[in-house]
Amino acid sequence: METPYDWITIIVFAGLIVLFLQRSQGVARDHLWQYLVAAIGCAVTNYLGNEALKLDMVGYHAAAIALGIATLAFIWIVLQPFSNAND
Repeated sequence: METPYDWITIIVFAGLIVLFLQRSQGVARDHLWQYLVAAIGCAVTNYLGNEALKLDMVGYHAAAIALGIATLAFIWIVLQPFSNAND
């Protein structure tokens, strides 16, 4: 836990875990693979960001930020964390 990428991806992953645990009760509305995609997005974002800091490569920073935003968009659009279950 040394870089901003570590902290940001852990926070997003922790939110993903809470969402999964909350939704694992009751009627299934998500699939497990959707959470796996988001978790892998967090892991790869963290890896690219840490490599960017280690190697001082701007391209890796851009890729990490773009993938991080894409992962958040995936969570927002596919998993819909703030939607009501009755919708």
